[in-house]
Amino acid sequence: MSTPDTIRIAVRKFGPFESALQKLWDGYCAETGCTLKAEMVPMDLDLLHETIIQNKGLQNGDWDIAHLVTDWLYKAWTDGLLEDLTPYIKRNSPEGYPDGWSPSLLSAQQYGESVAGLPFHDGPECFIYRKDLFEDLNEQRAFQAQYGRPLQVPQTWDDFLDVARFFNRPEQNLYGTIFAGYPDGHNTVFDFVLQLWTRGGELTDASGEVNIDTPQAVKALEFYRNVLNDDTAIHPQSSQCESVAMGMAFARGEAAMMVNWFGFASMCEVVAESNVKGKVDIANIPAELGSQPASLNVYWLYTIGSGSRHKQKAYDFLRFATNRQNDKLLTLEGGIGCRLSTWNDADINNTIPYYHKLGMLHEVARSLPQKRNWAQIAHVIDEVVLAAVNTQTPAEQLLQQGQQKINQLSKD
Repeated sequence: MSTPDTIRIAVRKFGPFESALQKLWDGYCAETGCTLKAEMVPMDLDLLHETIIQNKGLQNGDWDIAHLVTDWLYKAWTDGLLEDLTPYIKRNSPEGYPDGWSPSLLSAQQYGESVAGLPFHDGPECFIYRKDLFEDLNEQRAFQAQYGRPLQVPQTWDDFLDVARFFNRPEQNLYGTIFAGYPDGHNTVFDFVLQLWTRGGELTDASGEVNIDTPQAVKALEFYRNVLNDDTAIHPQSSQCESVAMGMAFARGEAAMMVNWFGFASMCEVVAESNVKGKVDIANIPAELGSQPASLNVYWLYTIGSGSRHKQKAYDFLRFATNRQNDKLLTLEGGIGCRLSTWNDADINNTIPYYHKLGMLHEVARSLPQKRNWAQIAHVIDEVVLAAVNTQTPAEQLLQQGQQKINQLSKD
């Protein structure tokens, strides 16, 4: 629990978040004369969810500020865990608020006239690839000879699989692709949803209820099962990777392409561990022939606990942390700033040449349904996907069983 002289911040464990947050707090104290000490505790996703949501740490005073992802937001808000920022914003709004942000990064946290948080780290998911490999003339000639067509950035999932197999070279510690197959209720779910959307499917039915028992879901699950078990195309550590480990493997040069958050492309240009600086580009995620590309818009917020004893100081810090200068600072540390000024900043685009493409990604970005029991639904989908990857049970059967569990959750 925070004390009169200490403010506690629950942090999503990720080096760039941690380093940026420390710099921001130091800068805030230097500018304002604040004498509070900051206790920042980095946590992996499961522990962060447990401590701030399940244990109601934002409500009982354990945490003053927390990093909170939008797929946890609805439950956190409806359970009364979060402070409404609207009165603070009306008294002293953040710089350029709200026009300084894309509307797609302000909608999830808006409940009527109330605002549940301020955006600090943006996705969305995208296709990330090694442009140096795709532009290499020898690679182009070899691909043409093997497949009878030019080597191009994959537009369809069939193209994706061919290119992944072409670049899969374990003897060079280079693999065609990598996925985040770690069972944490997030990454496999996101991958499944993207497979579904890019095959013309929907996650919810006409009444807004989650429905995974559909023909498009069968095709999505079968493709995901096959690719994660394809040792001619995929990084062997995929089942142990969550998105951060996956991004670091790509930055070390261990994969030719991946579908991951935009931040992990950006990270390749700025972190010391990267071996692929200047060799990366992004594009829309492949889609089934005849279907539209899609992306997933999940982003992170700064939130203030409803039980915080330092609410005004917490808001003042959030206002400082999200100004133009500090949004850019976060980006240069390896996070993804959310302000339009950062996306179009000349310095940022000189360092990360594809940063301006964030606007393109947001044009096809979609959001997950906001439901109080989304975390439980996500774990059911996670179980279905893992069962598909690790057993021979038909995809139709797994999806029907998963749908029965989801239906039961809706009744509980």
